[in-house]
Amino acid sequence: MKKSVLNQINVSNVIIVILITLAVTASCSKDSMADMPDTGKTPTGTGTGPGTNEVWIQGSAFNPDKITVTAGTTITWTNKDGAVHTVTSDTGIFDSGDLAANGTFTHKFTTAGTFLYHCKVHTTMKGTVVVN
Repeated sequence: MKKSVLNQINVSNVIIVILITLAVTASCSKDSMADMPDTGKTPTGTGTGPGTNEVWIQGSAFNPDKITVTAGTTITWTNKDGAVHTVTSDTGIFDSGDLAANGTFTHKFTTAGTFLYHCKVHTTMKGTVVVN
């Protein structure tokens, strides 16, 4: 009789440990969108990347670093980093000024051409807009 009660207690302890482990594991899992900054607008991308006519600034890089659009298109850059960045035309056509985390900048490209840009704060960050 004592052995049967001890076996039931051991089985109960194992079940409790399993349930606690499952609960902790579930509470620690991350939703892929949980760490995304709230920009206040509906994302057009998949949640893992920018949508049409969008460039994300993340990981100290422009994503995508080259985008091709038609004349008359407005591109939106969104700073997904915690650091300040800029979107600055190499020829002075546009400049976002400092973009803090979650900051956005838009520019409408009205003429065909290739437009190079960079971040003034992080000079190795470079991007290209090709307008057809």
